[in-house]
Amino acid sequence: MPIRKNVQDAHISEQMKVLHGALVSIVSALNRPRNDEKMIEEAGIRLDRALFSVLVGIERLGPIGVVDLAERAGRDYTTVSRQVAKLESLGLVKRRENPLDRRVREAVISVRGKAMTDRIDAARERMGHAIFKDWDKDEIEVFVRLMRKFADALEKEPPAGS
Repeated sequence: MPIRKNVQDAHISEQMKVLHGALVSIVSALNRPRNDEKMIEEAGIRLDRALFSVLVGIERLGPIGVVDLAERAGRDYTTVSRQVAKLESLGLVKRRENPLDRRVREAVISVRGKAMTDRIDAARERMGHAIFKDWDKDEIEVFVRLMRKFADALEKEPPAGS
């Protein structure tokens, strides 16, 4: 049986291209070293840029195992493991055994690390105000709600064959 395409399919396909382009732009901006450096500077903290995203990831996702953290960051787990060890030596994170699987060591934010990520969050808030300065309050609320919905959908496994 032949597959029928309609005008709506072409529209959705074009939307997916636009969405993908927007996501590539967002990821590119988030991965720029200079943006992390600006955030670190704005937060008034002293932290190596390479450790910045690992610390924030542990605070947002923790307790989290190194393998899971590395997979989410798209990095090699041995690199992330060394970075977590460095953060631990700085007193910013702690490592502990996973209560359900003693083979897994998890990273959790320490009190000192949480104080640092709180400063990062305050800097992110100030920088976000500049980004959204020309947006209406309603636009921001809808954007945040839909981004959360989109992120939640991405966290689910994609259906097979779709």
